[in-house]
Amino acid sequence: MVELQTNVIYCGDCLDILKGLPNDCVDLIYLDPPFFSQKHYEVLWGDGAELRAFQDRWKGGINHYVEWMKERLEQCKRILKDTGSIYLHCDWHASHYLKVTMDGLFGENNLRNEIVWQRTFAHGGATTGFSRVHDVILFYSKSDDFVFNRLHQPYSEHYIRNFFTHEDKKGRYRLVIATGSGETKSDYAWKGVKATKGRHWAYTKEKMEQLEKEGRLVYSKSGMPSVKQYLTDKEGTLVTDIWTDIEVIHSQSKERLGYPTQKPLALLDRIINASSNKNDIVLDPFCGCGTSLVSAFKNHRRFIGIDVSPTACKLMARRLRGEGVVGLVIQNLPTSIKQLEKLPHFEFQNWVCQQLNGKVSARKSCDRGIDGWILGTIPIQVKQSEDVGRNPIDNFETAIRRENKKQGVFVAFSFGKGAEEEKSRAKLKEGLNIKLLTVEDILKPDFNPMELFSEAGTQKKLI
Repeated sequence: MVELQTNVIYCGDCLDILKGLPNDCVDLIYLDPPFFSQKHYEVLWGDGAELRAFQDRWKGGINHYVEWMKERLEQCKRILKDTGSIYLHCDWHASHYLKVTMDGLFGENNLRNEIVWQRTFAHGGATTGFSRVHDVILFYSKSDDFVFNRLHQPYSEHYIRNFFTHEDKKGRYRLVIATGSGETKSDYAWKGVKATKGRHWAYTKEKMEQLEKEGRLVYSKSGMPSVKQYLTDKEGTLVTDIWTDIEVIHSQSKERLGYPTQKPLALLDRIINASSNKNDIVLDPFCGCGTSLVSAFKNHRRFIGIDVSPTACKLMARRLRGEGVVGLVIQNLPTSIKQLEKLPHFEFQNWVCQQLNGKVSARKSCDRGIDGWILGTIPIQVKQSEDVGRNPIDNFETAIRRENKKQGVFVAFSFGKGAEEEKSRAKLKEGLNIKLLTVEDILKPDFNPMELFSEAGTQKKLI
């Protein structure tokens, strides 16, 4: 077990990271895992410098997906405090399977809510059924003794118009009968009137006297009092388990980062404020672009984030520092050849471009032989391979000529004799200056990408 740190981001498979955390150490877990959607996303996001691929593909089918999730949910339960809660965000593809899994882990009696979040409006994509516009958030507690803060939302204009139908100099109000259902021992007569059978006064006699003094009692012809309840008296209506007031991130949203599964800050604010208190620890095992961590920080909670993507970890760290987080730590970023060999290609490509102070190609999959650019002028090609030969170098030369450039950087784990020969031929015969760079070269402590072409007299251009 590792010593518990907070305000930290871990890079790696959340199963491995969760296994290293102590028992009963976090107060709230929100997780928005890959959905069982059988989709593939490939997008540029953040400031456009990184490529992120998302694969919600599960070759083993739903059983494989549920088992994959169950392993991680078991660890979530172990590290959750007895007073803690967990919110599992899912969609229609697997929500019913995951609910059965959560019932087995946390107990069906600890399901507090199945929350329906309307994440979008009706759209024209549905041709064989009703338009799908919602996600499901499964809210479980670990025990009966859990943190929950009741939340309110403002009354809608429709509600105000239909219920707060009276007005005086103090503002709009509605009339609320002064009795409630059920019998009580504190029954009394008020101005000669007693609560009808099966009812009781909703207020003590002392409170009724105060309301009378304030002019807030209104009497029916039979003498039964009602109380003026002003619009300003109430915080609003209690939040229910159907959330229609939080819009999804769209193309014009100010908080949009370009992350395809980004959730709105208001959604996480609601969850975190409802199920945790100040200085509590919030954990997100699939924290993506870090919205849950930003919400935790802004609401004065501590946080632990986990994501398998080094790109995501770096970008969310940048986002959090921009929000004012000080002393943020990223753990487990890849720093060795062995670790880099295991990265998905798009992550390896991002890593190379970052190390060269470059940006990935804006053409994404259709990069036409160029994976990135240094200062927008020097092409980069990346191969996550050993012993790269002549043909890939020849193809890179074609891409360089097509862009009317005279130099480029080719990165791989190692190069064969044919690659070196083709590099020399291109420089001698065509004036193309191609730098062959190994990962081992990049990992050297004194590596400086600004010196890559210094011998060709182009260092000033790079700087």
